[in-house]
Amino acid sequence: MPVRVVDTATPSSQPSPGQETNSVHPSPPSCSLLSAGRCFAGTQNVSSLQKDEAWKVNVRIHGCDLEQGYLCGTMEALNVPLADTPVLTFWEGEIVDAKNYTFFTGKWEASPEDDIRHWSKFPSFTPLLVETDGGKSLDLSNYPHIFMRWKEQYFVNVGVDCGLTIAGFYYVCFSCSDGSISGFYYDPSSSPFQKLELKCTNEKNSGFTFSSYELQ
Repeated sequence: MPVRVVDTATPSSQPSPGQETNSVHPSPPSCSLLSAGRCFAGTQNVSSLQKDEAWKVNVRIHGCDLEQGYLCGTMEALNVPLADTPVLTFWEGEIVDAKNYTFFTGKWEASPEDDIRHWSKFPSFTPLLVETDGGKSLDLSNYPHIFMRWKEQYFVNVGVDCGLTIAGFYYVCFSCSDGSISGFYYDPSSSPFQKLELKCTNEKNSGFTFSSYELQ
């Protein structure tokens, strides 16, 4: 959720070319660290040419359906300069499994070139051979990383005039071994390659407490 730069048109609601309805390929591995109730904490680097800046970020997964390639959750930014309180957003995610979704986004102003440019930032993406079909032929069922897109849908506790934008989305890479998350935010109107880095915080019953908000 970077600082708003310019007004951005509402993303198209047309189905993504990467979304499939058949069941040719298996789902991603069942990863216990990627499940409802899991919490993560870290930072998002929102630096620009003018200044260096990073926000503390908390993420909670509220729902996860690996079979359908879907998950959702909330993201809380704690030290946003333009906000008087932590800013909480609700997001929905697409799991790249070569069955429901591919590496090609097909919406949100992201071209295949944008997709490859961002996925290539993750070292774990390098061994994968993604063809012009976006990776439909790949078998990701036993891959040690899960690739996702997270799209913030609405602000939970502040208005749309809070000075931030949720017009873009995150390219996300999740490690099944330790639950760490890396991500890059994409929005043509924001600073490029804003990096999200999160660690799982509630393994063995440890973690943080979110502020109390009611989701719509």
